[in-house]
Amino acid sequence: MKTNRRCRALLAVSLNLMALLFSTTAFITTHWCEGTQRVPKPSCGKEKKTNCLNYSGNETANETNQNVVHYSWETGDDRFLFRYFHTGIWYSCEENINAAGEKCRSFIDLAPASEKGVLWLSVVSEVLYIMLLVVGFSLMCLELFHSSSVIDGLKLNAFAAVFTVLSGLLGMVAHMMYTQVFQVTVSLGPEDWRPHSWDYGWSFCLAWGSFTCCMAASVTTLNSYTKTVIEFRHKRKIFEQGFREEQNFLDQEAIKYFRERSVQSVSRSVEAFVDFASLRKSRLSPISADMGEVSEILGEDVC
Repeated sequence: MKTNRRCRALLAVSLNLMALLFSTTAFITTHWCEGTQRVPKPSCGKEKKTNCLNYSGNETANETNQNVVHYSWETGDDRFLFRYFHTGIWYSCEENINAAGEKCRSFIDLAPASEKGVLWLSVVSEVLYIMLLVVGFSLMCLELFHSSSVIDGLKLNAFAAVFTVLSGLLGMVAHMMYTQVFQVTVSLGPEDWRPHSWDYGWSFCLAWGSFTCCMAASVTTLNSYTKTVIEFRHKRKIFEQGFREEQNFLDQEAIKYFRERSVQSVSRSVEAFVDFASLRKSRLSPISADMGEVSEILGEDVC
């Protein structure tokens, strides 16, 4: 029993630790959603030779004179460039088409004003989710390594299960709220940011994987608590049943013993009374004989 309970506790601790690592990684990374954005190609210049619009005419004159009309043979999607972007809770980063690297901006500033409150609720829920995971993990470790008695272990197990379930619910709500905010931002966000195509990234998968591990840890903890309580109740029932049977057996033996003792005591008292009566009779018989002789002698003297 103790080995099985320890194995279940180790499994719950491992799942909680995985949930904590996944949620922390997803919270600080910017790959919840990723895709492409359609932006106009920049003008070709000395530093930009590819993925740009090559206008006809004198480049130097066109660059100096802004009133000159520029012509290009590129039409339709050829006039646009599809750059890669990825977005997290805090920042949205996109490929820099004018230079190497990426440029990032705050996703909270990109979200519409009507969704900023929901986004902040999502951030607060994510923080509480991680904090409750830490509390649940600490209680599980205490129950596993520093529990001196089974009763204390069951109490820690119950509290750890409650905190883990609450953290899982908060994490689920936070992920759903962020998804809603991002979808609204795709439709109502700034023109230069709206994605042409997008999908969920690996950070989003880590976030829901963290939720799955969290709920699995809570179920394992509750299962361990319930199974331990059921085992104790079953053993207590067996002990009480055996105690009653033993008590009934002892009562019957005691009744039998006292009955035998009472019969023996009565028989012994009767035997003692009979012996006493015979002894008394034997002692009185010579006395009576002596008294008869005395009376005869006295009678002769009187005569």
